[in-house]
Amino acid sequence: MTFSATDHAAMARAMALARRGLESTTPNPRVGCVIVRDGAIVGEGWHRRAGEAHAEVLALQQAGELASGATAYVTLEPCAHFGRTPPCAEALIAAGISRVVAAMEDPNPLVAGRGLERLRASGIATAHGLLEHEARELNIGFISRMSRGRPWLRLKTASSLDGKTALNNGVSQWITGSAARADGHRWRARACAILTGIGTVKADDPELTVRAVPCERQPLRVLIDARLDISPQARILQGAPIVIATAVDDLAQHARLTAAGHRILVIPNTAGKVDLPALMLALGELGLNEVHAEAGLKLNGSLLRERCADELLHYMAPMLIGDAAQGMFNLPALTRLDEAVRLDIIDIRQIGSDLRLIARVRDR
Repeated sequence: MTFSATDHAAMARAMALARRGLESTTPNPRVGCVIVRDGAIVGEGWHRRAGEAHAEVLALQQAGELASGATAYVTLEPCAHFGRTPPCAEALIAAGISRVVAAMEDPNPLVAGRGLERLRASGIATAHGLLEHEARELNIGFISRMSRGRPWLRLKTASSLDGKTALNNGVSQWITGSAARADGHRWRARACAILTGIGTVKADDPELTVRAVPCERQPLRVLIDARLDISPQARILQGAPIVIATAVDDLAQHARLTAAGHRILVIPNTAGKVDLPALMLALGELGLNEVHAEAGLKLNGSLLRERCADELLHYMAPMLIGDAAQGMFNLPALTRLDEAVRLDIIDIRQIGSDLRLIARVRDR
């Protein structure tokens, strides 16, 4: 399929609109729509949050009668089913749109090509695949949940140049600079949930909220606490209720925590710890698309070993703090390099005085 310069420009604008919903659309995908007639944009819209109008509907409202005979550019295939809102495919048909260009097909089994099929059946020309890579990156978590039943897990770490996260005595504030910390909060803000382990809670007593950047929706907080050792005074228990994954069925502890509004997930594995792959599926069932993990070397290592981590978001500070300091991942000693966890570097850039590296875990 060959796309024109106008097609590229219109879809790029639709993608920019979709990014406005980066932090607010969960559990829905981020979607933008632009309507073009006679080479000019006559309507545009983006999905803001679940339950509100979809991008296509907002763009059609703005276009009005000018939508008839126009081309609609949408970053995700228009839906063809009734959810919280009516199907967008029917709205496009009713408005008299003559052509629809989608960046990608919707991985949701309720759509999965049916939206474009419904449009074609009504005589509307369709195409897809324009800026598909960008569209997939924008909704990488939604695609993960629809195709694998689990969220995309982004593991955030920060270290010195020699790969250490804290001094041997536990002191870690602050290895990275303020610009890197603010950038980390922006990644928190786009996530559906922030995940940590009881070790981090005991050591640092974090709030795990978005504070360094504006955020209209605080992500859900998820704590992995196999033995329910959480202190009632822990800061993570303050404010909005959290989800606690545990391996013990302690009725008294459950009653205390659920009375405060917290949700308990009992998911033990055979070793008496939390079954991490099963937890990922449970988080998918909660409608979580992207999970941002900030944990210590033990949980970091477990998430990698058990193939739960999809991506590393790593900040590296220009300092050396010595071999005795704490590392990033508790991984077993290897005897062969082909046993190593292999990564593909996606992006690397300077943030303030630090480097930020994004890498994807290769399928093993």
